[in-house]
Amino acid sequence: MRFIHGGINLLRNLRARSLRWLTVFLLICGVGFAGGKSFAAEPDMSAASLRAKFTELGDQLRNNQFQRPLYLDSAESSHDLKGEIYAVVDYPFAAVNMALNNSAHWCDVLILHLNVKYCHASSNKAGTVLSVNLGRKYFQPLADAYRAEFNYRGLIAMPDYFAVELNAKDGPLSTHDYRIWIEATPLENGRTFLHFTYAYAFGFTGRIAMQGYLATIGRDKVGFTVTGKQPNGQPDYIQGVRGVVERNTMRYYLAIDVYLAALTTPPKERLEKQLQLWYDATEQYARQLHEVERDDYLEMKRKEYQRQQVKR
Repeated sequence: MRFIHGGINLLRNLRARSLRWLTVFLLICGVGFAGGKSFAAEPDMSAASLRAKFTELGDQLRNNQFQRPLYLDSAESSHDLKGEIYAVVDYPFAAVNMALNNSAHWCDVLILHLNVKYCHASSNKAGTVLSVNLGRKYFQPLADAYRAEFNYRGLIAMPDYFAVELNAKDGPLSTHDYRIWIEATPLENGRTFLHFTYAYAFGFTGRIAMQGYLATIGRDKVGFTVTGKQPNGQPDYIQGVRGVVERNTMRYYLAIDVYLAALTTPPKERLEKQLQLWYDATEQYARQLHEVERDDYLEMKRKEYQRQQVKR
C-alpha cells in the first residue's frame, strides 16, 4: 500500500513540478535507438542483409496505408521502446551516402522536426558530438528545452552500403541509452533502400511519467499500426507508448526524406523548401502527426534555424 501511495504521490509531483519535462521526455523518446536489454543486439550490418530485408518486405512496401514504399514497425518491452522504418527513396545511393553519412549535415536534418529547437555539431577527442535541444511545439528559449549530447559514429562506409549511429547515455526522467541508427544500400533504377531505427531504455520515473501523459494529454493520440476496425469500417490505430514511438519515428524519417528531396534546390532556397515539404508530408498523416498550423511551424522554424547558425 505504501508503494502504491508513493507512486501516486510521485505522479502528482511530476504533474505539478515537471509538466514541461514530461512533454520533453516524450519528445526525446523519438531521438534514440536500441538501448536496453531487450533490443541490445546489433543488426547484421551488410548490404546483403539489408537487400534480403528489401526482398522480404516486398509486399508490404508495395501495399500499405502510407501511399509510398514504406514499412513501419514498433516494439515494446519492460525496459525499452523501439521504432523502425524501412523505405525505398527515389534518390541515388551516392547522394544519400553523401548527405547522411556526414555528421555536418545531421543538424540540418534534425532541425526540421517540430520539437528540435537547436542542434550543433562539434568535435572532441572521442569524435563528433551533436548537442540537441528538444522542447515544445512553439519557439522557446533554449534554457527551457532539454539538451542531449549525441555521439556520432560512422560505422561502415562501402561502395554499396553505409551505416551510421548516434547515441546518448542519459536523458530526462530516468531514460537512458538513446541510439539512432540508419543504414542504406542502392537499388536498381537510381533508388536507395533505407533502414531507420531508434529506441531508448527507461526506469521507474520514466514509466510513471509516460503513464501520466497517456492518461491525460496523450490519451486520444494514435500511431500507425492498425489493430482492428471500427463499426463504421474505419481503422483502429495503436495507442499507448507504441503510438508515441511510431509518431516520432515517422517525423524523423520524413525529416530525412525531405532533406534529401531538397538537395537539388539552390542553397538560398533550400531551407524554405525543406520546411514546406516537411509540413506537407506530415499533413498527409494528419490523424497521427498534426500539431500546429503551417504558418506557426514555418515562423518557428525560421527563427530556430537562424539561432542554430550561432555556435553555443
